[in-house]
Amino acid sequence: MIFLTFLVFSLVIYGVMGQTLLAQERNTVADTVNSVQKRLEPISSSLTARTVFPKIDVATDNGSAVATESGNSHGSVFSDAIVQKLSREDVTVTVYDQSGHQVFSSRPAPLSLKNTSRLRVTTERASRFDGLVARTPIVSAHTSKVIGYLQVTNALTSYHRTMNRVTNTIYVVSFAALVISAMMGFFLASRFLRPIRRISSTIDQINSEPQSDARIPALRTNDELSHLINEFNAMLDRIQRFIDQQTDFVGDVSHELRTPVAILEGHLNLLNRWGKDDPEVLDESLKASLQEVSRMKSLIQEMLDLTRADQVETQFVNAVTEVNEVVEQVTNDMQMIHPDFTITLEDELPGPTWVQFYRNHMEQVLIILVDNAVKYSRDRKEIHVSVGSSDDSVDLAVQDFGEGIAPQNQDRVFNRFYRVDKARSREKGGNGLGLSIAKQLIDGYHGTIGVESVQGSGSIFRISLPKLTEKQVAEYQRRQEAEKPTPLKPEDLDKSNLA
Repeated sequence: MIFLTFLVFSLVIYGVMGQTLLAQERNTVADTVNSVQKRLEPISSSLTARTVFPKIDVATDNGSAVATESGNSHGSVFSDAIVQKLSREDVTVTVYDQSGHQVFSSRPAPLSLKNTSRLRVTTERASRFDGLVARTPIVSAHTSKVIGYLQVTNALTSYHRTMNRVTNTIYVVSFAALVISAMMGFFLASRFLRPIRRISSTIDQINSEPQSDARIPALRTNDELSHLINEFNAMLDRIQRFIDQQTDFVGDVSHELRTPVAILEGHLNLLNRWGKDDPEVLDESLKASLQEVSRMKSLIQEMLDLTRADQVETQFVNAVTEVNEVVEQVTNDMQMIHPDFTITLEDELPGPTWVQFYRNHMEQVLIILVDNAVKYSRDRKEIHVSVGSSDDSVDLAVQDFGEGIAPQNQDRVFNRFYRVDKARSREKGGNGLGLSIAKQLIDGYHGTIGVESVQGSGSIFRISLPKLTEKQVAEYQRRQEAEKPTPLKPEDLDKSNLA
């Protein structure tokens, strides 16, 4: 492309330069005609060598100049400054009398005279001539009659010499430009294709090893290709995360279900062998089996909730919730479920405050935290729930006065199936997934959750969520309305029935 642009530019310059030089040569011929014509107009009779020579004032060349009658040529060096300037080696001035006989020529005339009634400058080609020709009658200034003719020819030697040099220069520069363009094209193509080759190589590597963590090295060019690579790597990260979630889900479920299934199998084998004949053993085995079935049901439901929590970024991108209403509702509901506890709410929000959070998910997070506070409380059965806001965030806190968490365990309470005391957690019906579900949900909505705890004094779980402006809330609600399916009208139902 660069070479073609240069080539077109060179051709344009060549054409413009050629036209300019040719126009200059035409002006040279016209000026020569005017200069000679002015010197011959004062003559009143027909032109002769005797009358023409004094007017043109021919100097001698190497001390000699032969002036003869018709057909003879004379020196090419003129003493007149203007004529000397215009009469170059490729310019020939020829003067004819009324009958068309040559009376003067600065050099051998390359063309014969053609009668003309006015000045004409044309381009002519002959066997030994290819240039400009100017012919004009010479009119006496005294008698206003034609006293002879003037012919000026320009062989364009200087023009052709200059254009040949320009042509050769263009050839050389064009060849150099072609080589440079080819080298630059190869370099740029290699540079642009290198990331594409990396993309292809990464795809091949992932196809051969689906579990590979290979990624394309990021570019610093900040262009469309770097943006594509960043998006591609982000897509691979999401796919890898989904694969890891699936692997973790299968591994966690198989691990956690192993114990209840073994217990259930043991009781069934006991009943199958002899326990069914003993009412006491039968009753105990059935109760234990039902308890394990209930635990498996709860575990599977929590695992499904955990899996759904990993997908909030794609399924609930436009969900918004008013924090005040949800916190108040959950606090009242938990107080009703646990009447032996005192659950207080400290609402410091200035008014209706919104966050990007699906309402059911926010209820689920608050229920998990309050339920944990109930489970791990001791003698002091108080739970404090507080909510406030800053310029750009909404802050929630759930505080209990129970067992507390040891410092070495505080970083692990959000891990899947982590329980500080597995025996006590089992007695209280916990699977170790509640806090993990809460963290997954909060992370999905770009929030944070943390814990502050003193062993023997209780714990405080703090949540921080991005606060929405009124404009953002309106935009999310508009998107929600746009995503809703259009309800069918009665006439649409009638048409479908007819079909």
